Order: sequence, then C-alpha cells, then structure tokens
Amino acid sequence: MKNTHPPVSALALTGKITEWLTFDNMHHQWLLLAACFWVIFMFMVASKFITLTFRDPDAYSAKQEFLFLTAMPDSGKLQGEQQFPEELKPTGKVLSDGQLVQPLVYMERLELIRNVCRDEALKNLSHTAVSKFVLDRIFVCDKHKILFCQTPKVGNTQWKKVLIVLNGAFPSIEDIPENVVHDHEKNGLPRLSAFSDAEIQKRLKTYFKFFIVRDPFERLISAFKDKFVHNPRFEPWYRHEIAPGIIRKYRRNRTETRGIQFEDFVRYLGDPNHRWLDLQFGDHIIHWVTYVELCAPCEISYSVIGHHETLEDDAPYILKEAGIDHLVSYPTIPPGITVYNKTKVEHYFLGISKRDIRRLYARFEGDFKLFGYQKPDFLLN
Repeated sequence: MKNTHPPVSALALTGKITEWLTFDNMHHQWLLLAACFWVIFMFMVASKFITLTFRDPDAYSAKQEFLFLTAMPDSGKLQGEQQFPEELKPTGKVLSDGQLVQPLVYMERLELIRNVCRDEALKNLSHTAVSKFVLDRIFVCDKHKILFCQTPKVGNTQWKKVLIVLNGAFPSIEDIPENVVHDHEKNGLPRLSAFSDAEIQKRLKTYFKFFIVRDPFERLISAFKDKFVHNPRFEPWYRHEIAPGIIRKYRRNRTETRGIQFEDFVRYLGDPNHRWLDLQFGDHIIHWVTYVELCAPCEISYSVIGHHETLEDDAPYILKEAGIDHLVSYPTIPPGITVYNKTKVEHYFLGISKRDIRRLYARFEGDFKLFGYQKPDFLLN
C-alpha cells in the first residue's frame, strides 16, 4: 500500500511557514494599532495647542486689533490705523486683568455723525453756523487744552465742576459751592466766545473737544420738569414769563387755568415758527433747543461724544482720553439715574396728539439720527 503522508521534514516546514505567517500578521496588526494610537495622540496634542493658542490673551488681543482696523465698511470708513486723524486714533486701553478694550463704540459715534452730516436730505437739521450762541456754550480749560460744549439736562453740572477744578478755581469738586457752579463770574470757566477769532480757531483745531447727549425726548421731559415744575434753582422767569408766553400762544383750551402743561410745551417746540418766541426767551432756550443748535457737531470736529445712557463707562473714558484721569474724577453717578425710562416717556406723551408728536420729532430728527437714537415709533404710530 502506497504511503500518502508527506515526509516529516515537509510537515515541519509547513508548520514553520504557518507559524511565521501568523506571527507576521500579528506584527502588522500591532504596527497598525500603534500607528492608530500615534495618530490619536498627535491629534490630541494638536487640539490642545490650538485651544491654548485661542485662549492666549496676547493672541486674542492681536486678533481684536486686526478686526477693529479692518471691519469697517468701505463706504466712508477709514481703512487702517495710519489713516485715522491724530485725534481719532484708537488707543487700545489695557485693563488690570490684561483685557484689551478698543474704543470702537466711540469711533462709531463719530463716524455716524460724519455720515449724517453728509446726508443732503438732513442738512437743514444737522448743520448750523458756529455763531456766538454756539461759542457761548463751549467752556475752555487752557491749562489742559480741553473744550466742553454744554448741553443742558444731560449731567452738565458735574462736568462743569470737573473743569472748574482743572482750571484751579477750587481744589476739589466737593469744595465747589452749588451756587458758584453756574455763576460764570465766580466759577473760573471762560467761554470760547471770549477769545479772538484766531485764538478760537487755534483751540478748535488743537484742543480735546467733547460733549454729552441723551435721548432727545427724555431730555425735553427733564427740561420741562426742572424749569417749569420743580425749579430747584429758583429761576422765577421760567414760570412767570416763559410759561405764560407759551400758554398764550399754544394752549388749545383757553378756559384751562392751570400752569403750563407738557402738551403746551410740546406744541411750542414742534411749531415751525417757534423762533420768534425763542428770541423773546433769549438764552433760556438752551435747556430745550437741539444739540445741533448748541454744539454744531457738523461744523466742529469733536474728539469724543459721550452718551448719558452709558455715562458710567463714558465719563472715565473721556477723562482718560483728555489726559486728566489722574487729576480729577467724575462725581459718583447714582444707580439707575442714566437708564432710559421708556415708561416715563410714554406717560408724559400720553394724551398728546400724534400730529403734535410728529411735529416735535420733525424738529429733533437731526439729533436722533446724528447720535444714533432710535426713532420713537411707539409714540409716532
């Protein structure tokens, strides 16, 4: 019978080959597994590196600066740092925690003014001559090269106190008597109108210039309350001369014997022919005329425009930009006093005709648009 089994040497060789193939296959699997682990490890390291990079304050600050300098639209925006006028260059303040704060909001406010000033449709509402009336509103601090345009009913008393201290009339804000702040023979605050034309132009071109605004309708309410209702400074001419003049001209119900009402005030302000009465009232009208008429923002290039609604941030920023934050502080702002009060505005305009409110808005539209205040559609429609 023929033996069909292979020789022992052949079997041994076959086993060796099988063993080697198995070992080689396992070796490749281990290499593949090791390679996978290596790829995962490198991916984790790379991810960690990316995360740390984006959390790095220095890297984030550089990104912020780049966005600030390039994110402006092409239409009328300044492109790149080197093109900013000297007085408008972004400063990039660094806070104690290392955070970089760019004054983008202040740049946007100035850019908005420039754009609105170029709008021909609003020219009658945004432009005014730099007359003596305007120059009388601008107070001068020559020692620190500062000009401040007064916009009454927007916390201006406190800013006048700051300038009075800077001019050296009093050593601190706390030392200034209240009856001296608005006494321009005693407070040491010269007006820009007191200088020659050449000196005026020099200061307008080289000094740090600022003023403060607030919602135009809320400012009118504040003026009405302060001058015709409470009258804390005992200025009798508002109640006994100006109020009767407004009532005679604008009161609808001639049998009504009450003192001046906010409706009378609104109808007077919204009358396109209000100027003949303004002339009779003289400079007392500064408490309710437009910011345009007071400070000529399209004719004078201001350094900073502060907003009453953000005064907690704007006041320290203005002091720092003017280089005087180490010399004086803005007085403490009571909590909530600067917040826009829509309920109060609605209450005061309740019962006033839409026609009268629309005429009022038509007069103050320039102020709303120049300073970015929202059109009060809740009153107009």
